[in-house]
Amino acid sequence: MEDAFLIKEAQNGNLSAYSELVKRFSPVVERFAFQLGASLKDIQDISQEVFIRVYRFLHQFTHSKFTTWLYKITLNVTRDFIKKENRYLFKAEKLAKEPFLTDELPEDMLFKEEEERLLHECIKKLDEKYRIPIILHYFHDKKYEEIQDILLLNLSTVKTRLLRGKNLLKKALIEEEKKEGKKHG
Repeated sequence: MEDAFLIKEAQNGNLSAYSELVKRFSPVVERFAFQLGASLKDIQDISQEVFIRVYRFLHQFTHSKFTTWLYKITLNVTRDFIKKENRYLFKAEKLAKEPFLTDELPEDMLFKEEEERLLHECIKKLDEKYRIPIILHYFHDKKYEEIQDILLLNLSTVKTRLLRGKNLLKKALIEEEKKEGKKHG
């Protein structure tokens, strides 16, 4: 079957046509991801994510060449994956370098844990419409546009919710710190 026919069929909901596209283009995706620097152990995960995105956005495909579109998706997924992997490795290396017994006083360690616990509790109390963008942006390093795509919102709505969420979070943290201060003071 010709690619254009398969794409049209897959766009119309034909899962066997979509499956054929995956089978036909998986080697291309895997090879490109590897050439971009992905490790062999990650290739399957990257390929899976690429084809999930293809499936999600196939109805929007209007480009003249499917492979061009597929390469763009593969490039983005691989970059994201490598960035995430590098952040993970950096954190792992940093943790490995930190001895269990540090020069920090136990009180300092407790304060850090207490601040993190307090932040976590305040975030949990936020309304979902503010909580999710805050988590995606500050803890998962998602850009405004990615949050827009994930939550299916306008870009201005994402920016507004992040700003309001940040202000609400700041207010909540100040209130909680006052309460904590009264408990210990």
